[in-house]
Amino acid sequence: MKVLMINGSPHAKGNTYTALHEMEKVFTAEGVDSEIVHVGNRPVRGCISCNSCASKGKCVFDDVVNQTAPKFEECDGLVVASPVYYASANATLIAFLDRLFYSTPFDKSMKVGASVVAARRGGLSATFDELNKYFTISGMPVASSQYWNSIHGMTPGEAEKDAEGLQTMRTLARNMTFLMKSIALGKEKYGLPEKEPFDQTNFIR
Repeated sequence: MKVLMINGSPHAKGNTYTALHEMEKVFTAEGVDSEIVHVGNRPVRGCISCNSCASKGKCVFDDVVNQTAPKFEECDGLVVASPVYYASANATLIAFLDRLFYSTPFDKSMKVGASVVAARRGGLSATFDELNKYFTISGMPVASSQYWNSIHGMTPGEAEKDAEGLQTMRTLARNMTFLMKSIALGKEKYGLPEKEPFDQTNFIR
């Protein structure tokens, strides 16, 4: 089992990292490999809708998106974490996720997804919902916790005082581990669900 964790904060060791690190400790205890990739301070441009990835099998912009794609393909679970800016995720992270999910041709079905958000006070639920949409459009089961996957803190290290937030992260990691292991057993016994050919219907035909 392997989990890829995306830190969408510009700060490598801020409160978003605190949440991921709390999960990382549980994954280690459960025998699950994990890796944190820090993208929040990288120069990531948005998708330009050139559709070159359809023929190339990767994004036309050869940056951290293409570097991360093989790790995404290999992993059993993906955690995406972001600070909250104006009740939304970090724009750099959104540009990264748009291109990562769109440009990668491999099947993402049954990889377990989880989003994590950090904020001083508000905007957590909106950001949480925003990030979960990447999983639900890709056939990825979404892991939940005892509460929405959020943690509070403003200055670096402040999230370490959020006892409930830290517990939420630990519970999330345990639930995610259970889901990944259960799906692995299900694949072995039953295989993946049958997929129909995609029937794309536009509003204007």
